[in-house]
Amino acid sequence: MLISVVIIIVMENSFVMTLSDPNATKLSNDIVPEQRASASPRSDIDLMSGENKELLARELSRDRTRAFVIRCDGEHAIVSADIELGSDTKENYWSVGQLISIKVGKNRVIGIACEVEVVDREWSIEGKNEVQVTLELVGEIVATTEEGREDKFSTGIASYPQMGCIAHRIRGSDLAIIYKSEGDTVVKIGQLTQDQTIDAKIEIDMLLSRHFAVVGTTGVGKSTAVTLMLRKVIKARPDIRILMLDPHNEFASAFPNDSVVVDSSNLILPFWLFKLEEFAEVVFRGQKGFDSELEILRDLIPLAKVRYREEAEKTNATLMKKKSKSNLTADMPVPYRIADLLKLIDERLGMLEGKADKPILKSLEYRLQSIADDPRFRFMFDQTNGNGGDIMEQIISKIFRVPHNDRPICVLEMSGLPTEVVNSVVSILSRMAFEIAMNSDGGIQTLVVCEEAHRYIPADPNAGFWPTRQSIARIAKEGRKYGVFLCIITQRPGELDPTILSQCNTLFAMRLGNQKDQEIIRGAVSNGAKSTIGFLSSIANRECIAFGEAIQTPMRMTFETMRPEDLPGAHIYEQQAKVKEGLTVSLHSVLRRMRMEDRKHSTANEESYAGTDNAAAAEQALKATQAKSGLNNPGDGINSVLNSAYASANNSLAPQQTPPMVPRQAAPTQASIQPTPAAPAATSSPKPTNRAGSLINSFRNK
Repeated sequence: MLISVVIIIVMENSFVMTLSDPNATKLSNDIVPEQRASASPRSDIDLMSGENKELLARELSRDRTRAFVIRCDGEHAIVSADIELGSDTKENYWSVGQLISIKVGKNRVIGIACEVEVVDREWSIEGKNEVQVTLELVGEIVATTEEGREDKFSTGIASYPQMGCIAHRIRGSDLAIIYKSEGDTVVKIGQLTQDQTIDAKIEIDMLLSRHFAVVGTTGVGKSTAVTLMLRKVIKARPDIRILMLDPHNEFASAFPNDSVVVDSSNLILPFWLFKLEEFAEVVFRGQKGFDSELEILRDLIPLAKVRYREEAEKTNATLMKKKSKSNLTADMPVPYRIADLLKLIDERLGMLEGKADKPILKSLEYRLQSIADDPRFRFMFDQTNGNGGDIMEQIISKIFRVPHNDRPICVLEMSGLPTEVVNSVVSILSRMAFEIAMNSDGGIQTLVVCEEAHRYIPADPNAGFWPTRQSIARIAKEGRKYGVFLCIITQRPGELDPTILSQCNTLFAMRLGNQKDQEIIRGAVSNGAKSTIGFLSSIANRECIAFGEAIQTPMRMTFETMRPEDLPGAHIYEQQAKVKEGLTVSLHSVLRRMRMEDRKHSTANEESYAGTDNAAAAEQALKATQAKSGLNNPGDGINSVLNSAYASANNSLAPQQTPPMVPRQAAPTQASIQPTPAAPAATSSPKPTNRAGSLINSFRNK
């Protein structure tokens, strides 16, 4: 009987076992002929003696394709198999991406087929062809000897395959053992691509605490996958709040009953909440070379805060505790008025010793005045936002869902915000998410979801906005200690800050065609799944390669199918379908939206701009609202809605606890501007537990 000989060149300093002619063991005549078996002298894996001899005979008698180990090192194994044309059980059996099981005694070593080739690279159309399959070893199924206990999968390998060990496509029962995951927060998110009967599961607590990322090119289903996982998160962890930074306005329709929507029409983020660098990013439009103006702001902003506080103390002398003015800085989130800041600039302009700085001061004054009057920045400089009093508690309550009132998700739609302010807004909210979690001792836990994350945290350290990078990096590095977590979504992982991406210990890699992006993901994958990255350029939509802390073992999986109405951006697709059916788009409504003329309280079911032109009807509705509420100024209706929005943001807050948000008045002249003190705070109402207001003192280092 002839024995095939395979010659393998062994690289220096590598541990390799090969099947060679002098050491090959001839099979006994009573075993199925033309089969190769183990040559190991160890009794626990020697299939040629006693009970194991019978096991081999039974294994060989099964009607399934087999291969035999001919090479093995610490990471890979090569198996050899015969392909016979015309046999249904053997055609297309050995293919890349399949999981292969190698019998080693009672245990099974598991490998992923990463390369298949024909010996001598020639294919015969007659008879048999020998193929060699390279396997990347990923772990071992350890057989238990105790009755009633199941076999266990381990990512470590105790006994490596011997020459001649039998390999075959993995059984469904072994596949279930590998991906078995149990626990109170273990949830199903899809099925394995190799076997649709096996559930793909993740462990929610590990997913959150170690951060996670979803990467993939445009159109492969990243947003849908994120929507699916966020639904699982809020169901398994109802205590979690989610802040979704949505640059495309698509996630509001995915969570109509679980979210509040904050967009350019109802966002309130007073300028005094901005740190100096964040404020300068808005004022100077991200341009460099304004160091002198920045230093002037650093000097004058604390003085403006002192003036505001002094006026409040005069009016409220018996209720407010006297504070030292020297501890106020430009970065502290303490209210002040833009009118006071402009007045301080005018005062400095009138000082004789300031002649050299006059051009700089005049330029700064013009910039501040123009941006304060710009309707696109109304959410920062509106008369009702900072000049009406301290509303920091209401802002935190609404955006960070304290309490969440069965709507734990806040979707921040950023497409309507000015480009110059987006970086600063992301920086503020990321920083506040961390500070809220830290100052509540982990009592308020938040997941920050960054869609299109490469915009805010690019790989180039000279690109992007440094405070934004710093805020997100702080969450990535320290957030899990306090209960603030990070989800990164990007279509270009190669353009993302590698330090922040490396902190995401669970990765869902969808289709990626760019070689640089694939290399980034390959560097993050554990040794047991690197070969799977080769599939990234060809996997289907809704498919991904998932690996990391929240997953039992790396897997190629397909996400669950979602209903069309639950998909992100469903409202956009619905409007497009209506337009195809003949619906007319109101150009008047589109223009009003472009000009930021609609400041209102929007909901998840906000009225669409598509439809008939009903400007007259809208005006009549506004007049009816004004008449009912006793408002005469057209702007009062908008401000009244804003007041209601923030009064109802936290039901535990009594209206008298916060200063009223008065309607916008006519713009005063520079000489007539007088400070408006904050309204007195009531002392009779008891403070509710776990409310946003309990964090304010910590924020301000009081």
